Amino acid sequence: MISEHPELPPVPRLPPGPHRLLIATPALADPEFFRTVVFLIEHDETGTVGVIINRPSHAPVGQILPDWQEVMSEPAVVFNGGPVQRDGALGLGRLAGATDAGNGLRAVSGGLALVDLDANPDEVAVGAASLRVYAGHAGWGIGQLEAEIEEGSWFIVTGGLDDVFSERPGTLWRSVLRRQPAPLSLLSTFPVDVGLN
Repeated sequence: MISEHPELPPVPRLPPGPHRLLIATPALADPEFFRTVVFLIEHDETGTVGVIINRPSHAPVGQILPDWQEVMSEPAVVFNGGPVQRDGALGLGRLAGATDAGNGLRAVSGGLALVDLDANPDEVAVGAASLRVYAGHAGWGIGQLEAEIEEGSWFIVTGGLDDVFSERPGTLWRSVLRRQPAPLSLLSTFPVDVGLN
């Protein structure tokens, strides 16, 4: 759902792709995605999968996966990854080496790995420099994300694993916008409620 807003300045457009970030525009009022930063894991002819990386919950990982608490990156909480399959847990890791380390880690691309949460956490931790757990994920069918981008819901920018495993995830919406060239950097100070400005 798009809220009414002043015209946003034109920005250069990148196509969606793995390791890119979707930044919710100030016009995106849907509470599921309001001011979110989504890291794209997959984007191909079947659709798009990503996780919201700036919504840590207050629930320690150990509450749902007791054996994993000690090996998680800070903040060691479950992240709200998105509205799809909220009752499922998705683990992501940053590989410590350049190749798939095995032992519960399956390399995806660019040093990112999917984590088998049924594996031994101590063995997984040997091959992973960082680990994070998400409840749910974000997903779009064929052409759905492109339509949302066209209607002004998302900016696409380059991102990286430093964003995924940031120790200050709650600040990512502003900090990712701030590091972009103008006019996107100017939006980092956009008020939550324009009416109160």
